[in-house]
Amino acid sequence: MDSQTSQSSQASQSPHQPHTFQVDLRGLVDLLSHHLYSSPKVYLRELLQNAVDAVTARRAEEPDAPALVRLHAADGGLRVEDSGVGLSESDVHALLATIGRSSKRAEGLQAARSDFLGQFGIGLLACFVVAERIRVVSRSARAPEAPPVEWTARDDGSYTVRTLPHTERPEPGTTVYLTPRAGAAEWLSPERVLTLARDFGALLPYDVRVDGERITDLPAPWDRPYPSPATRRVALARHCHELFGFTPLDSIGLDVPLAGVRGVAYVLPSAVSPAQRATHRVHLKGMLLTERAEQLLPDWAFFVRCVLDTDSLRPTASRESLYEDETLAAVRDALGERIRSWLTGLAAGDPERLAAFLAVHHLGVKSLARHDADMLRTMLPWLPFETTDGQLSLEEFARRHPVVHFTRTVEEYRQVAPIASAQGVGVVNGGYTYDSELVEALPRVRPGTVVAELDADTVTAHLDAVDPAGELALSGFLAAARAKLDPLGCDVVLRAFHPLSVPALHLDDRAARHEQARAEAEERADDLWAGILGSLRGGAPRARLVLNHLNPLVRRISSIKDPELIGTATESLYGQALLRAQRPLRPADSALLNRAFIGLLEWATHGESDR
Repeated sequence: MDSQTSQSSQASQSPHQPHTFQVDLRGLVDLLSHHLYSSPKVYLRELLQNAVDAVTARRAEEPDAPALVRLHAADGGLRVEDSGVGLSESDVHALLATIGRSSKRAEGLQAARSDFLGQFGIGLLACFVVAERIRVVSRSARAPEAPPVEWTARDDGSYTVRTLPHTERPEPGTTVYLTPRAGAAEWLSPERVLTLARDFGALLPYDVRVDGERITDLPAPWDRPYPSPATRRVALARHCHELFGFTPLDSIGLDVPLAGVRGVAYVLPSAVSPAQRATHRVHLKGMLLTERAEQLLPDWAFFVRCVLDTDSLRPTASRESLYEDETLAAVRDALGERIRSWLTGLAAGDPERLAAFLAVHHLGVKSLARHDADMLRTMLPWLPFETTDGQLSLEEFARRHPVVHFTRTVEEYRQVAPIASAQGVGVVNGGYTYDSELVEALPRVRPGTVVAELDADTVTAHLDAVDPAGELALSGFLAAARAKLDPLGCDVVLRAFHPLSVPALHLDDRAARHEQARAEAEERADDLWAGILGSLRGGAPRARLVLNHLNPLVRRISSIKDPELIGTATESLYGQALLRAQRPLRPADSALLNRAFIGLLEWATHGESDR
C-alpha cells in the first residue's frame, strides 16, 4: 500500500470532529455600526425593545405584573431598568452569551410570539456601537428563588457571569448599565437619551420614563376622541407640523384592521416631483421602525406623508426598513384604496377642498386616473388641462367641441394653438405628464366622444385656400421661397387665416422631425453610414412654412422682384415662425436667423446710402 492510500484509509477511519465558529466581536461591532445600522442611535431602540419584550413576556404569564421601563442618564453612562421577566444564571449563559440567540424563543413564549418587537436576537450586541462595557443585572420572575445574576461584557468579546445577593435586586426584572466608548459619550447624554426615547418609544404600550419624565403619549393622535371633525383636523395638523415640519392640506385616516394598520396620511401643501421618493414613519407594535419607509404606498400617492403603527409588517435585519413581501404588497394596496376613497369622497361632498387639492397635486391624481377608469370618470369634471379655451376639465372641453383634438408635445401645441383657436378648432395640450394618455382614454369613460391627434395636415386643412388666380400671380415668389428653404427640409405653402397679425406659421410633426434628423445625420456620416441611413429614408411629410396671404407684410414681401431679397425675406419669416412656436433652434436655424438679420440690415443701409 502506498503512502497516499494509507493517508486515505486513515482519513476514512477518523471521525469528522465538529468545530465551533469563532466570532470576532470587534469586527462584528464594526459591521453593525458601519454597514447594518444607519446611525449609532439604534442602540437605544434595542434597549427599549429588549425591555418592552421582557415586560410582554412576564405579562403573558402574570397579567397583573407591573409594566415599567425606566431610563437614567447620569455620570456619562446610561441605566435602563424594566419590570420584565428577567433572567436566571442558566438563561444568561444560554441567551446573552450566544450571538444571535433570542430570549423570545424560550419555552412557553412561542404562542405569544406576535406580541414581541424583536425578530433577530441581536439584542444587547448593538449597544457595543456606543459602549465599551455592558453590565446586566437580572432576576428571573419564573424562578423567584434563584439569586440575581450579573453579566458583564466588554467590546473585546470577553464576559464574566456571577451571582449576587438577593438584596442587589429584590424584585424580578433587568437593569442594563452602559459605559460609553471613547468618542461616543454624546450618545448617552441626558438630552440625547430623552430625544431618542421620545422618538422611538412615544407609542409604546407601557409606562416608559426618562429621568422621571414620561415619554409615551397614548392614545396616538389619530386614535384620540375629538369633539368634532374640525377639532380633529386642527389637532392632526398640529401633529403633522411637529412631526414633519409642514401644515397639511388635509389628513386621511388609515385605519385598516385586516392589515393591522392604524395611522394617518398627511397631504403635502406644495407640489413635489413624482420621481421624488416619498418617505414615511412606521411604528412596529408601538416602536418606531423607520422614518424612511419608501415602499409603503403606491407610486402615484407621492403627495402624502404617512405615520402609522402596524403589527403585521416584517422588518429587515437592521429593523430600519420594511421587508418586501406579500403582506407589504397587500398593505400597500389597502392604503392606496383608502387614499383613493378619500379622493372620491371629496369629489362627491367637498368640491372646494378637492379644488384646493387639485390645484397643487393634480399630477398625482392624473397618474392614478390613467390606470383607473372609475377614478378618471370621477375626476373628469375636476382635473385641469391646458386647452385653446383656457384651463378646463376634459368634461367641459368635450361638451364644447365635437372633436377633442390634442397634441403630444408642448412644442406642437404652441405651434398650432393660436391658429387653431382662431379657426374654431379646440386643442388640448397633451405634452404634459400623463395628459395625452388621459385624453386618449376619454372615449372609454365618456362614450361617443371623438378624440383625434392634431397634426400639420389637419391644421393646414382648416386654413382657407387662396384664390387660384391670386396664387398663380405669386408663383414666382413662391418658387424662389421654396428654393431657399428646400435645403432646410421645409416646404412653403400659401393660405389665408386668422389672426391677421401672424405672417407665417411653421408646422411639422414628429414624423417630419424624425425624417429631418435622419437627413442631417446622413449628410454628416461617412459612405457606409450614409448608405444605411439612406435606406431608412421614409415618406414622411416635410415641415412646412405656411404664409398668411391676409397679412399685410406678406403681401408686401410677395411683391418683391429681387431674388436675393426674396430669399432674405423668406428666411426672416421662417426664423420668426420658429421663434413664435418656441421650438428649440438647431445650429442651422440659428445660423439662418443671424444671416437673415444681417441681410436685412445690409439691404436697409444700402438703400439709405443710395438715397
